[in-house]
Amino acid sequence: MADLQLGFLGLGRMGNPMLGHLLQAGYVVHAYDPSAPALEAACQRGARAAGSPAEVADAADIVLLSLPTPDVVERAVLGEGGIVHGKRARIVIDLSTTGPRMAMAIAAALAEKGRITLVDSPVSGGVAGAEKATLALMVSCPKGTYAEVQPVLQHLGKLFFVGEKPGLGQTLKLVNNLLSVAALAVSSEGMVMGVKAGLDPQTMIDVINVSSGRNSAIAEKFPRSILPRSFDYGFALGLSYKDVRLCVDEAEAMGIPMLVGSAVRQFLAMAHATFGPDSDFTNMVRLVENWAGVEVARR
Repeated sequence: MADLQLGFLGLGRMGNPMLGHLLQAGYVVHAYDPSAPALEAACQRGARAAGSPAEVADAADIVLLSLPTPDVVERAVLGEGGIVHGKRARIVIDLSTTGPRMAMAIAAALAEKGRITLVDSPVSGGVAGAEKATLALMVSCPKGTYAEVQPVLQHLGKLFFVGEKPGLGQTLKLVNNLLSVAALAVSSEGMVMGVKAGLDPQTMIDVINVSSGRNSAIAEKFPRSILPRSFDYGFALGLSYKDVRLCVDEAEAMGIPMLVGSAVRQFLAMAHATFGPDSDFTNMVRLVENWAGVEVARR
């Protein structure tokens, strides 16, 4: 580990705690973020500042990315001043959610250079998982590369090797996120219906959690962020909307109609327009509450 140099791009709510775990594990990490305060905070924790993705790739053997959108990832890797122009990096680990087609395109572009391998490794578990190092990492890359990055990634959470083809990790991540948001959408409708009928929301949660309707929204999101009206689960509406759009678009490109997925995408579009991209995605319930004239709040 003494000779292995890491790089990290993207020091936001997910990237910052992941960087911290790598520093705590003893790695030298060269970091970059366009936000000067975020980069300064990382350096105060022990990271070494770089002025661009290319500078990170000049100093690091393995560069990890935690970036918000596919176009930002593409620019960071392939654009002017991007990782591809660095002289040292030989592995790029993309922890972002970009969709399988973008992952395949970036992997192909890097392969043309003959030196850098892409590890497609989106994560699930949100900010809490990033902070506690309990993320699920869905890793797709050549098996030899997986053996090399496994000691690094194990500091971030639990690893699942899903295959060697670029984009397989992205596909699994998109399916997971669609299922998560679909559960939140339909649970919002059901909970509002029950409250308007006169049911106590905590009683509904208690019953559903030991019944066949149990899901992640009822088990976690409603008790933690909706009943107390904090709406702070840790995942932005803008990012959730992006992920579901990607999932539905990818499915349609594969010739798979997504009837329910399309409805969830529309639900998110309305919430996104109403509450804004930076608001927490648990605000989805407020759409139904507004229409029904009730609140799903702890009594």
